[in-house]
Amino acid sequence: MNTPSQDDREPSPTPEELSERVEHTREELGRTVEALAAKADIKAQAKEKAAEIKDQAAERAVRLTDQLRDKAVQVGETVKDRTPDPVLDTAAHAADRVRGTTARAGRLAAERTPDPVLEKAEQAAAVARTNRVPLTAAATAIVVLLLLRRIRRRR
Repeated sequence: MNTPSQDDREPSPTPEELSERVEHTREELGRTVEALAAKADIKAQAKEKAAEIKDQAAERAVRLTDQLRDKAVQVGETVKDRTPDPVLDTAAHAADRVRGTTARAGRLAAERTPDPVLEKAEQAAAVARTNRVPLTAAATAIVVLLLLRRIRRRR
């Protein structure tokens, strides 16, 4: 049996070095166990993926809403540019009358509506204001679906 000579062997580690190695190995093992636990936690992964998809959908809804708003502005400008001035004047006059009639109807409705109904309406309006992006996205989706359905029926 070959026994290494005193010169061939490395010096034996000190107790402090051994303690450091043990601590280092424990830390590596802890990180490895945490990584394996994270990979095995399917519920957490599903929650992360769902949150990611939700964020992507919200971003896409905002982007689509902005695109639709821009397109509506463009269409409005095109219609305004191509509409003769007498028609625009008549439309402006009619719009003024409608605004006046609407204001009177609103005041009349407010006077005759019971307070509990007014309070509920104010609450609903507040909820709609705080959830403007999701409501706009939902309304946009409904409009797109209705337009697609209409196009398919014509085919």
